[in-house]
Parts: sequence; structure tokens; C-alpha cells
Amino acid sequence: VDTMSSKWKVAAVVVALGGQWACGGGDSGGTGPSPVPTPTPAAPGPSDPVARYRVTFEATWTQASHPTDFPPRPHFSPLIGGTHSDAVVFWETGSPASPGIEAMSEEGATSPLDAEIQAAIAAGTAEGLIQGGGINPSPGSTSVEFQITRDFPLVTLVSMIAPSPDWFVGVRGLSLVENGDWVATSTVELLPYDAGTDSGPTFRSRNMDTQPQEPISRLEGFPVESGAPFGTFTFVRLEE
Repeated sequence: VDTMSSKWKVAAVVVALGGQWACGGGDSGGTGPSPVPTPTPAAPGPSDPVARYRVTFEATWTQASHPTDFPPRPHFSPLIGGTHSDAVVFWETGSPASPGIEAMSEEGATSPLDAEIQAAIAAGTAEGLIQGGGINPSPGSTSVEFQITRDFPLVTLVSMIAPSPDWFVGVRGLSLVENGDWVATSTVELLPYDAGTDSGPTFRSRNMDTQPQEPISRLEGFPVESGAPFGTFTFVRLEE
């Protein structure tokens, strides 16, 4: 009887300990599973890697908007630009105009600016060339469609104010991403810029090559003292 009693006692201890191990026991010094690290949130970006847009250039330049020195046959040269990353800048105020910007602003030529954009594409800092029609006469409108991607979300687009010495309108490095997604629509007022390559003071001035070349600047005062924009660019995202 004493032997059987001892066996029952041992069995009870084993069961008790087994239950303690199975439940993790009350040992607060035990080590549990390692916590799963919280993933680092990805940088905000467009939900779709590719988007298509239509940009409409609405020219509003008239004698009523800019009465001073208003020229005959006001018009704008063909649109030229591209999509790119922030690793390249095709023009900016305070910097000299490239040969492409000079030719565009003085002659309305799309070359060699198109070659400068193609060189950036080859270098991996730009992705697409944008070319569209001009407007003749002003006021008027023209549109062009283009594709843009997450890695190259910026747009640069320009057009010559014609006739003029070296004046133009445009946008540079305009982002079509806002709050982590493609913008549905964006409208930009187009104020005039001086390329700094010709010193003519009026719309119909003869050629007066600027030497040394001056930096690109906002054109203000005579003959655009009204301060009115020359038009707008409106970018609208298209449904796929």
C-alpha cells in the first residue's frame, strides 16, 4: 500500500509539472518569441506607375490684355518639352539659357532643345519628349497628349512669344504628383520670361545679340506692365 501511494504521488507531481510547462507556467523570466519588426513605410508615390495626360495651351494674349506695343500677327511657336526627374533642369531663372532655349525663345525653333532633351533621356534623367502645335494667331488653343511615369514625374514645356526678341512662356520641373498620387488636373498661369540672349526692348525690335549673355529672368515692366498672363497650361489626367 505504501508503494502504491508513492507511485500516485509521483504521478501527481509529473502531471502538475506537465501542466505548468504546457501553459508557460508563472515564470516571468521566460523568453517568448522575438517580436516581428514593423516594416518601414515606403516613400509616398503615385498608386499607378504610369499615367497619361493632355495639356491644353490656352493663349489669352490680346491687345486688350497687353495694350502697350502690341504687335501685328501675335502668335506662339510649337510646344516643346519633356518629362524628367529632378536630376536635370532644362531652364530656370537666374541661370543662362541653353542653346536650345535660346533658339526656341528667339526663333520659335524646337531644335536643338529637342536634342538636349534626347541627351537627357540617354543619360537616364529624362524619359519622354513632348512636342505639340503652336497657336497662330493669339488668342487660341492647342493640345497635346503625353505619358508620364513614377520615376520621371516632372514636366518642362515652353513656347516662344512671337514676335519678340527672346521672350517665352512655359513651366519647368512641374510635378504632376501631389499627396502621393497623380493630380487630376492642374492649371498654370503663363507669365512672360526673358531668355537673356537678345537685348531688344520691344516686341518688334531688330536683333540685338546680348553679350555677355544674361541669366533668364521674369519679364516685367515695359511692354508687359499690365502684368496679365499670356495664357494658361492646363494638365488633365486621362482615364486609361
